[in-house]
Amino acid sequence: MIKHIVMFKLKENINNKTEYENAVEAKERFNKVIENVPFLRKAECVINSGDAPKDNYTIALICDFDDIDGLNAYQVNPFHKEFGAFIAPLKESRACIDYEF
Repeated sequence: MIKHIVMFKLKENINNKTEYENAVEAKERFNKVIENVPFLRKAECVINSGDAPKDNYTIALICDFDDIDGLNAYQVNPFHKEFGAFIAPLKESRACIDYEF
């Protein structure tokens, strides 16, 4: 199994929305990815707690795949690419790790 974790720090006040409002929209959009990519074994989008430090990353995508081939197929999936196009202008920074478990 492969665990794919991506974290995004979102910019403040993009598209006339706060960092939190954009995070909520990102979570809603990522749920569409989860619903439409059948080889995602488990996936969730989480938003940093409002009580946590402001310099934490804003959201994290946590995904499980059977193998690296599933992860690679996910990367080019149209629903994933649509999400990527949405998040790209909102992100200040990104961190990612992929590991076997």
